Amino acid sequence: MSAIQDKVVVIMGASSGIGEATTKKLAQEGATLVIAARREKRLQALVKSLPNATISYAVADVTNKDDVQAVVDLAVEKYGRVDVLFNNAGIMPQATLSEAGPDDWQQVVDINIMGVLNGIAAVLPVMKKQQSGQIVTTASEAGHVVFPGGAVYCGTKFAVRAIMEGLRQEERENNIRSTLISPGTVDTELHLTINDLERREWIEKLQRAIGLKSSDIADAVAYAISTPDTVTVSEIVILPTGKEF
Repeated sequence: MSAIQDKVVVIMGASSGIGEATTKKLAQEGATLVIAARREKRLQALVKSLPNATISYAVADVTNKDDVQAVVDLAVEKYGRVDVLFNNAGIMPQATLSEAGPDDWQQVVDINIMGVLNGIAAVLPVMKKQQSGQIVTTASEAGHVVFPGGAVYCGTKFAVRAIMEGLRQEERENNIRSTLISPGTVDTELHLTINDLERREWIEKLQRAIGLKSSDIADAVAYAISTPDTVTVSEIVILPTGKEF
């Protein structure tokens, strides 16, 4: 039997890309799933494509703490617990600091940082009561390196790394594990949040040339979840083999 069998997993940002691929992977492994995102039709289609899975969905915006709380509450109400939360929603706008401004910066901070914190805040009381659980968060290689045009985006990913390490240290005695997934370029829709068309086209070419598949990241998430409760896979960095820098 799979080590993931019957684990109750909440996936935020599940409507496409890594979230969608992880939903399919964990359904295959026998997990009980509650998936959430803003696009209801995408969620409905995903649920319909997995007729043999135990799966529920909810429409939620990760910047709205009440929405996120409602997703966690749904999981507890229907399945009695939450074994894993996968914080996966994010955006990747890119512009130099002189080209962008406070409104642009606020959006990326609200989604990439506050979205993660809203998930942690919603699920932590449940997991502390259970004295078990795992919180997985998608970061990026941009949480390790900074590049021109990505100062704020990279800053959010550096912040998420710090938050997740702090979570590990603070909740280890409650048997709550934290895992950070840091991918390189992946074939997701994330590049569509880049307003600079030239930069977006460059990312699209990179995805086609050497990009990872969403399923590659889903496999990493599944591995981290499948490890024993005595093991914390603190961070997984996943880069395309052909990546130069």
